[in-house]
Amino acid sequence: KPNAGKSTLINQLIGEKIAITSVRPQTTRNIIRGAVTFDEAQVIFLDTPGILNLTQVKNLVDRHIIEEALKSLEGVDLIALIVEPFTVSPEDRFILENLKNIPKPVFLVINKIDKIKPHELDSIKREYETLFSFAKIVPISAKKGTNLSILMGEIIQHLPLHPAYYDSDFITDQPERILVGELIREKIFDLTHDEIPYSVMLKVDQFEERPQDLIYIRASIYVEQASQKGILIGKSGKMIKNIGSLARKEIEKHLGCQIYLDLWVGIKKQWRRH
Repeated sequence: KPNAGKSTLINQLIGEKIAITSVRPQTTRNIIRGAVTFDEAQVIFLDTPGILNLTQVKNLVDRHIIEEALKSLEGVDLIALIVEPFTVSPEDRFILENLKNIPKPVFLVINKIDKIKPHELDSIKREYETLFSFAKIVPISAKKGTNLSILMGEIIQHLPLHPAYYDSDFITDQPERILVGELIREKIFDLTHDEIPYSVMLKVDQFEERPQDLIYIRASIYVEQASQKGILIGKSGKMIKNIGSLARKEIEKHLGCQIYLDLWVGIKKQWRRH
């Protein structure tokens, strides 16, 4: 479900930041694969974009993203539906109706339980149980780490026997160039408002190792309108400088070296309609 904390949970379970996070819904655009290997098991996670009812989707890009997310569920061994600890929403009902057509065990993972009282959790569980037959219901707080070891144990118990797909040191199939672009986009989500972060298309044009353990990164940020470009750049370039500064620190933390980040903002009209 959008904004339920899927990416935060994936990062916590894997122990590395492979997916960007934001308080805003629909931050994740691509399906992200990550893995964690134990002595007795290897668990491969697919972090999908939040799924919305297709009748509510206004542009072709978002429709394609949701269709791909639904399609990806057919190739997995176990589905974890991550929801917030509130009453069942129309989006939840749409997802559950789609899950009824997929013959896979489904976990209901109720995230953010630190925000509610125990008796409220019981009520939420009962409401979901009237709508779907879950293989397991696990309440967690991804942010605080509550019950994550329990969740991982239950996941491992429900996986089929199979040789490991990846080497034990494999973490993600996200190329560094793609992850760098996502980290920049994360800061755009953090610092801008309204439609701006959803109007952004980001492309990493250069990713180049230079002397003295320095990496030069040049990224183009495209928006749909001149007014959006003005907001993204900000007065005297203040906004784009702030985005660049925060993104640079996050990228350096991820890559473990110094980087020079060069950001450029341009316009591609109606790019989400194509």
